Amino acid sequence: MSERILIAGCGDLGERVARLLLQRGDEVYALRRHPPGDGGGIHWIAADLTCPETLAALPSGIERLVYLPAPQAREPEAYRAVYFDGLRNVLAALDGASLKRVLFVSSSGVYGEHGDEWVDETTPPAPQGFNGQVLWQAEQWLSNQPIQTVALRLAGLYGSGRLQLIDRLRAGQVRAPHGRPHWANRMHVEDAAAAIVHLLGLRDPHKVYVGVDDTPLPLDVLYDYLAAFIGAPPVADGPAPAGIGSKRLSNARLRASGFQLRWPDSRAGYAECLRKPRP
Repeated sequence: MSERILIAGCGDLGERVARLLLQRGDEVYALRRHPPGDGGGIHWIAADLTCPETLAALPSGIERLVYLPAPQAREPEAYRAVYFDGLRNVLAALDGASLKRVLFVSSSGVYGEHGDEWVDETTPPAPQGFNGQVLWQAEQWLSNQPIQTVALRLAGLYGSGRLQLIDRLRAGQVRAPHGRPHWANRMHVEDAAAAIVHLLGLRDPHKVYVGVDDTPLPLDVLYDYLAAFIGAPPVADGPAPAGIGSKRLSNARLRASGFQLRWPDSRAGYAECLRKPRP
């Protein structure tokens, strides 16, 4: 059955979600400060989540909301503006009588340091950085609203248009610890988009899912594989990324819901991306 869906904060990931929703016959509205000229079947809305007056003309009858904004700056104030003020603004502007589900795109950054341990939805959040702290607080607020909500905590995304790591490897700007594993968790951006669509339509979903592939890897193993693939020198030893705790994320709950990954191992996913000409 076709549904009327709003994607609030529709950037690269949101557009991928929108195309999948269109393919299954949904009516898709997408909100962005500066929408593209060609809708391609998407009903674009020019609005700012942090400015309530720009949301006055949101369409009626929205049944599902996907909330995935991008902060304008990597600063606490910018994160709070979109994940707190923006979320409240868009929910206030929508017709609560028709809205059935809100899917909030969060981050695995809500988790802290867990070494080699496996982390899943039952692991208590303990974010190390302000971004994870804001997202965790927003998740908590949303879960207490009188509507069905789902939070998808995504790992690091890669894919077409998201290959900055490859450029840094070629430039010799990447370091990784080699003595003790610091675990890297990844998900192909197209798998992430498919997971969002899957969870929008899932009957009786859990309130939280971890979005990640099947194969966490030590950071040096992933980086050395990619360096060898592109003919760059092996990655030099160095500290783990600041503010990102080591952990192995489990996607068991997402898998159990019936979702199937197209790229279960980021090495294969990166390799396929690198075989294609870059735009």
